[in-house]
Amino acid sequence: MMVHSIEQKKLFPLESEIPAEFQIKEPICQSEFLINGQLREWNGPTQEVFSPIYIQNTDGSLSKKYLGCYPLLSEETVLEVLNAAVKAYDNGKGLWPTMPVTERIQHMQEFVRRMKSEKEEIVKLLMWEIGKTYQDSVKEFDRTVDYICGTIDAVKELDRVSSRFLIEEGIIGQVRRSPMGVTLSMGPFNYPLNETFTTLIPALIMGNTVICKPPKLGTLLYRPLLAIFKDCFPAGVINFVYGRGSNIISPLMSSGKIDVLAFIGTSKIADTIKKQHPKPHRLRSVLGLDAKNPAIILPDADLDLAVKECLLGTLSYNGQRCTALKLLFVHQAVAEDFLTKLAAALNDLTIGMPWDPKVQITPLPEGDKTKYLSELVSDAVNLGAKLINENGGTAFESIFSPALLYPVSEKMRVYHEEQFGPIIPVVPFDDVATPIRYIEESNYGQQVSIFSKNPNEIASLVDPLVNQVSRVNINSQCQRGPDIFPFTGRKDSAEGTLSVSDALRVFSIRTLVAAKENENNKELLAEIIQERKSNFLSTDFIF
Repeated sequence: MMVHSIEQKKLFPLESEIPAEFQIKEPICQSEFLINGQLREWNGPTQEVFSPIYIQNTDGSLSKKYLGCYPLLSEETVLEVLNAAVKAYDNGKGLWPTMPVTERIQHMQEFVRRMKSEKEEIVKLLMWEIGKTYQDSVKEFDRTVDYICGTIDAVKELDRVSSRFLIEEGIIGQVRRSPMGVTLSMGPFNYPLNETFTTLIPALIMGNTVICKPPKLGTLLYRPLLAIFKDCFPAGVINFVYGRGSNIISPLMSSGKIDVLAFIGTSKIADTIKKQHPKPHRLRSVLGLDAKNPAIILPDADLDLAVKECLLGTLSYNGQRCTALKLLFVHQAVAEDFLTKLAAALNDLTIGMPWDPKVQITPLPEGDKTKYLSELVSDAVNLGAKLINENGGTAFESIFSPALLYPVSEKMRVYHEEQFGPIIPVVPFDDVATPIRYIEESNYGQQVSIFSKNPNEIASLVDPLVNQVSRVNINSQCQRGPDIFPFTGRKDSAEGTLSVSDALRVFSIRTLVAAKENENNKELLAEIIQERKSNFLSTDFIF
């Protein structure tokens, strides 16, 4: 149930009210970082970490829960980390990039086996660091494990396809995929484990060496994994850097020694990072960027279904997802009924702490987020929109009650800006050309949702929209999964394609070994294969 601002203070708990299994009893003061197969102690400055969850003090005041700290590495140390990754790759001659695929798979299998033992700690830190519900935190961990296992299976299949020779026009050839080099992997705060691993894991298993910078929100949850990474991979293959992006990313990129940039965040930051590389044509970029995914609700839509999917699409994890529905276009003929049903659903939502099994809206982790969201709401209201739901837009500390705004127009900031939070802007339309024009003119092109029961209407929209966005969802919210499906975007929304199989191709390149078809070459190749002299030239079949 939505609550008034004066009551929101009561949503934050006393320390004694936190269930024992979710308590952080001692701050996690991380002093170590992983470099060249060693957990090295850091004695320099550190970054304090506070939860978006406030604690009620005995005097009635509130204070953010202190979670711990992590290192702020110096530029000198960051370059040392880079050199470790460069040395481990050794221009493609290193142990890891030349290792047989079967052995790299074994390393990854051991990692995921040991990772499962840290589930309870990582789930708890997801809740405290970014305010994600217990159910969603468990889901993120489990989905990450499934992703790693799916990646292993995909690598096996990819290698099976490559385990044969081709003969064309008198040329014998074998085509396999080879690694790209040193990868810098940076994930987002909203899925700090899963989204980071969707680039880190395929980069590793394809033979690249990796430098990982955890998100600035969702950093401590990596601490339980550092020792596992150290034990499961050769020295220098996976390294971690910590600190402010501007201080540690600049020296890495300006060195020119980063071969692959894997970044999930905003296009503005991605552009800044890419420009720092002195050899842009040698840099492969794998980017998941901004999105402003719209929904189009047509007059014949099943409104109950549309409301259910739009509620999930706009507010799952407080709307802090790149795949969230961020602008709803609703036909005038059904707008009133749609708004009535959606407002009623909003009023039934539970706001509270992540461990509450019924909670749907939780504290927002970004420091000034409620202020920014309030500004968007005020701007829209000043320009003619109304708050449709009771107590919509009420903000207190890190909690923001979802705001349903109608009618929204292109004069308003929320029409254009990616709110990345619990604001639901609804735009009325009479002609379907209105939402189509919005999508065509938008800087973003990730996904769209269409709601209709008319096959002719759906078909007429699908054909033009598939050339504007990368996924068209019919009578369902926008989403990333299943992970076997391609995940990408057009325009400023992405660069490169991620899925369990696509990611393997993004972090590698097709490489060919060829020889003219004559008796000498046949004998030479046969000896190499039969005596297992090469890891590349091989007909081994992975089961």
